[in-house]
Amino acid sequence: MNSSKTDKIYSRAEALKQKNLYGRSLKLFGDALKEYSAAGDEAGALDCLMSIGDVCRMTGDFEMAEESYSGAIAVAKKLGDKVAVSDGLINTGLSMRGRGDWANALKMFDRALKFYKKEEDKQGIAFTLWAAAGALRIKGDIPKAIDTYKDALGMFRKMRARPATGYCLCGLGGTHRIAGLFKESLKYYSSANTLFTDLGDDFGKAYSYCGIGNAYRMQEDYKGALLNFGKASKIYNRIGDRVSYSYTLWSMGTTYKMLGKYEKAVPYFKTAMGFFRKTKDPRGVIYCLLGLGEIDLLKGRKKSAEKYFSVSVAEAKKFGFRVEGCHAAMLQAHLLGKPAPACHNRLGLKLAFSGAPFNLP
Repeated sequence: MNSSKTDKIYSRAEALKQKNLYGRSLKLFGDALKEYSAAGDEAGALDCLMSIGDVCRMTGDFEMAEESYSGAIAVAKKLGDKVAVSDGLINTGLSMRGRGDWANALKMFDRALKFYKKEEDKQGIAFTLWAAAGALRIKGDIPKAIDTYKDALGMFRKMRARPATGYCLCGLGGTHRIAGLFKESLKYYSSANTLFTDLGDDFGKAYSYCGIGNAYRMQEDYKGALLNFGKASKIYNRIGDRVSYSYTLWSMGTTYKMLGKYEKAVPYFKTAMGFFRKTKDPRGVIYCLLGLGEIDLLKGRKKSAEKYFSVSVAEAKKFGFRVEGCHAAMLQAHLLGKPAPACHNRLGLKLAFSGAPFNLP
């Protein structure tokens, strides 16, 4: 196959990726990679490896994503393409972040940030700040995550990078929700949704609908919450996203738990947990364990609830998830009839829980 035909295959794959049609794009990227590799076209192979990594990361296959990015970094080093090496480091970090490995992700982002600052690459700096903010959020350093998202947002707005601006707004929406600032969370997610609707970005719309739903949920508007989760679910199912959809399922389970509809909540938690285990997201698994444990607690099954909470405490400690560890410790204390730990305050979160059922952010 000649180079122009391979380029067309790659272009078709890229167009499908932009439309969030991940399965079809992945096959074509694989076909193009074989052809570029056979022809000794290393630049073409580099582009394919990066794109394959992107698709795998978006669909929750983080290990395959890391493998593809590792291959891309090796080719980039061979070509002497320092920008591509740094891009590969960031993307590897994003894959690590997806598996809950925030510590190594931050190391990758730090290496990339040093390079972009040296090169005065504003777009690279802004993207790295956005990526780092997400890792800080997973770590549980919420005030620093908010500041870092705001730095990235300011840079993207100056560059008029609208999709990136939308994702920063979503990041700020989620981080403000965890901080207990629910009205601010709704404001950021609503702004993102307006922007993504204007851009016709389906993934961005779904992401922001889920965020809007959670902001409503935290303000006890459960009808508004379920309406927006429904909108998000339709899009996620259509585009085949498992990563973000899993959190939407957990959010729906939590909403039904808050409404006292425990039998309806359980399947959502179990389905979400299955997806989280497939994508190897330990943080998501913890949230589902806490949901299932709390329902057992509310039904008087204290032994079963204690098992769920104990595993959650241990897993949160293992991965260094401060916020989730605090939630787990609070539920465990409630079960044992002990005072709730003051860890939410220590993390700078303005959260107030009166008792079960707990509306976790």
